[in-house]
Amino acid sequence: MATVKEFSVEEKLSSLVNLQKIDSKLDEIRILKGELPMEVADLEDEIQGLYARQTRIEEEINGVTEFINQRKEAIKEAEALVKKYEKQSENVKNNREFEAINKEIEMQQLEVKLAEKHIKDANEEIAEKAITLEKAKKNIAMKEGVLASKKSELEKIIAANEQEETQYLKQAEAARAAVDPRLLASYEKIRTNYRNGLAVVPVERDACGGCFYAIPPQKQSEIRQHKKVMVCENCGRILVDEELNNNIEI
Repeated sequence: MATVKEFSVEEKLSSLVNLQKIDSKLDEIRILKGELPMEVADLEDEIQGLYARQTRIEEEINGVTEFINQRKEAIKEAEALVKKYEKQSENVKNNREFEAINKEIEMQQLEVKLAEKHIKDANEEIAEKAITLEKAKKNIAMKEGVLASKKSELEKIIAANEQEETQYLKQAEAARAAVDPRLLASYEKIRTNYRNGLAVVPVERDACGGCFYAIPPQKQSEIRQHKKVMVCENCGRILVDEELNNNIEI
């Protein structure tokens, strides 16, 4: 049965320092990108929403245009009926028939006026929607211009750092595999607690390299001995001596 190698505390700490330095390099590259990835994603979502609004306005205009065409057809039908009734009125036999035909003519004339009013109102509605549509299109064009600019900026940053980032990502994967699983879990948890991502820091000028809390001489001596993993009492970061930290290069 194969034996599992037991790593010394110094080896465990060295693995952590190595991982921290690689992660810090990756953090630097992410800082260069800044908020650009999020801004690009937000702009893409916003533009998608604006296109949906544009489509909705266009559909509304089409709906109103169809309504206008229906009203125009109604006018044609009403005018045709008026002509029909007028022709019939020439052959009426009594006043009762004459009055009935006149009422039908008046009703169709009212239908024409009502349809004309509907058309007028609908054209005004289309004019308003056309203005809104034009504003929406200009807004989309402006947002797309901003998006193109930010994408270009982001692509330049990615291109400039792509090779280096790929290299560090591979190194980080290998480095994580070399760290004790329990220590790795603690390291990841500590990293998420701080914006600068520093979970492992050296003691510099008698203080924690993360929060600058003073480290007593006795504790500094214990840190240098590498007999156990020591943490800062103030911030909880893992502490290493400056010599071990400086000996690890990536």
